[in-house]
Amino acid sequence: MGFGCTYSSGLEMIELRKSEDRGLANFGWLHSQHTFSFGHYYDPRHTGFGPLLVINEDRVQAGKGFGTHGHRDMEIISYVLDGELAHKDSMGNGSVLRYGDVQRMSAGTGVMHSEFNNSPDKLVHFLQIWIEPSIKDIQPGYEEKHFDVASKQGRLRLIASPDGSEGSVTIHQDARLYASLLDGSASITHHLHPGRSAYLHLIRGQLTVNGQRLGTGDALKFTGEEKITADQAEAAELLLFDLPY
Repeated sequence: MGFGCTYSSGLEMIELRKSEDRGLANFGWLHSQHTFSFGHYYDPRHTGFGPLLVINEDRVQAGKGFGTHGHRDMEIISYVLDGELAHKDSMGNGSVLRYGDVQRMSAGTGVMHSEFNNSPDKLVHFLQIWIEPSIKDIQPGYEEKHFDVASKQGRLRLIASPDGSEGSVTIHQDARLYASLLDGSASITHHLHPGRSAYLHLIRGQLTVNGQRLGTGDALKFTGEEKITADQAEAAELLLFDLPY
């Protein structure tokens, strides 16, 4: 179990994380695949990548969900892929998230919340992402925004950043999260500044990234690379994290 391949040249390194090597939790009502150590899944080689600590791909059955529970000092991002995710929290927020919606919750000094499948008969499929904040004990906060298909088609759309630029949600960490939809001849290139790393997670479809062919659920982590190029796409949807070392 682990990253399948490592490509290294000097200080540059690319590591492949295959979808089937992720941790798995299946409780009947919940099917969850864990990119990094989480809950009962622990692998000392995969406890996070920089401040990126959790990418859980969750599928929750109709009418089921996560009851009220607490968090603190964590930036939590939900990215809905299909279905309806109902959210309630101790800050007084309540909403239903659908495809294209991105939710950011800064747990700070402490927050209680619940997440449920809002549909009586359909699965909800979403990514739960945790990023360690650069500052602790802040006032809890909440934000959600919608990013339509057109805004992600054939380009990298900034959806989370430390300054809320380009209409992204604001996170308390020097990290930027991009989403993209690629197909056919469409391609994207992202340049990394010195001292930055990156993590690319292919949500669905197929894609070639820096010469490596990826399938649904596969990922790559980049250390010391100058640029990331994705092309030869087949109905691909991806997330790209630009991170500090």
